[in-house]
Amino acid sequence: MEMGEVLRQRRTERGMSQADLATAAGIDKRQIRRYEAGEQQPLLSVAVAIAAALDISVGELAGLPGHRVSLSGSWWASWQTSKDGEEVVTLQEVLFRQEGERIQVETTTRGIPIEGGGYHWRGELRIWDNEILMGWYAAADGSVRSKGTMYFVVHPHGQRMSGRWVGMSYDGKIVSGWGGMARDADSAAAIVQELKGQDGGLDRADV
Repeated sequence: MEMGEVLRQRRTERGMSQADLATAAGIDKRQIRRYEAGEQQPLLSVAVAIAAALDISVGELAGLPGHRVSLSGSWWASWQTSKDGEEVVTLQEVLFRQEGERIQVETTTRGIPIEGGGYHWRGELRIWDNEILMGWYAAADGSVRSKGTMYFVVHPHGQRMSGRWVGMSYDGKIVSGWGGMARDADSAAAIVQELKGQDGGLDRADV
């Protein structure tokens, strides 16, 4: 892929106009237009500034193949949690929006009814070395106070991940359980069952 095409595609993915990118990189908007049209190539110092603004490497800007796993799109998430001391395993759809190493995540379904403890949440994850995801989540429903952290191991090819969450829930201020994500519901549920087979305990503590 030519640099101009990479530049235009990445800029569009990030929702930036040519003027936005020019401002972020500290150059004239007309230069961005010329680079995207293939009329000129940026000096190294300018390419570094543009790559930083687009959150990619200079090599990726130049069209070299990137090795970052792509996780954007729809996922199914399964969680081991509890309500009133009883274990509950939820299953809900979530949407990933990846920009470089950062991923915005939000639910698109509750999974279980509100009265059963279901709620919408949003959060942010960061991918490390194409294999580890770490981040936070917080309830998006005003009446729910749940919030905490997430840790996942991404399996090869980025089609499934397994991990654990720790946070505040209805049943306590420090609660932890297994979590699994996959591109389909059955696979996500199976991940949590596999993890429970290793250690079925749901940890919680009041402080």
